[in-house]
Amino acid sequence: MNFEEILEEKIEETDRRIRKYLPREDGFSGKLAQAMNYAMSSGGKRLRPLILQESYAMFGGSGQEAEVFMAALEMIHTHSLIHDDLPALDNDDYRRGKKATHVAYGEAFGILSGDALLNYAYEVALHSFDLPGDPARKALALQILAAKSGLYGMLGGQSVDVDWEGRPMDKETLQGVYLQKTAALLEAAFMIGAILAGAGADQVKAMERVGQNVGLAFQIQDDILDVTGSLEGLGKPAHSDEKNHKSTYVTLYGMEEAARQVKALSGQAADALFALAPEKDFLPRLVQWLITRKK
Repeated sequence: MNFEEILEEKIEETDRRIRKYLPREDGFSGKLAQAMNYAMSSGGKRLRPLILQESYAMFGGSGQEAEVFMAALEMIHTHSLIHDDLPALDNDDYRRGKKATHVAYGEAFGILSGDALLNYAYEVALHSFDLPGDPARKALALQILAAKSGLYGMLGGQSVDVDWEGRPMDKETLQGVYLQKTAALLEAAFMIGAILAGAGADQVKAMERVGQNVGLAFQIQDDILDVTGSLEGLGKPAHSDEKNHKSTYVTLYGMEEAARQVKALSGQAADALFALAPEKDFLPRLVQWLITRKK
């Protein structure tokens, strides 16, 4: 099989593993569970949990402990997408080719389902302590998950992005937003997989740097696609950044320099992964695939 066929199989397997942890849609709060599952089941690349699993395997991990963190990480990511689409933020009606959660279930359930997914993610991750594996590693993985998704990670970056809405952002601020809003969760994926598998502190730090470079490259490529893509290709409205008067790498650096940055950052990440595990080539190839994606 070629790389894209292997990737498709891995994405499908990752999706099956995540779905095992979705909440049941019955009982007193069944409608809230439906809204949560609607967002979690609307497609997507499952990139973060896939990276977590591959990082775990790269350092010799083979248990089920990574699986609960895979599900938790995707829940946190999906919570951020639900809230990003809300009228108070990006005000987008579509996500991954489907109606956004707040459009399908109403704004109140959009807010509540995002909140619930963020909380449920930690409920799921805490089940790791019911499984075989080193408790200290799991505790450290939980610390990383919380730090990279909270005030000094994804949510902190989102807050600065909102605070600058309608104003031109300088390059340093934009870099900071991208490092927290997008790169932080990708750093978590690379780091948690390595931690659970027993990687050393220097190796985990190297994986954090890989995640940072991948996150920046991924977000800059997203900026490029927002200009060059379409609703059909992206699964969400194109030109959303322009509509919301957002500063991006394309607006600040131009298309050519943005594309150069994507190539340089992803190349650095791939080289670092090859150096860490020369016999494992899937993650470096995945990083390279990200720079050519069209959605």
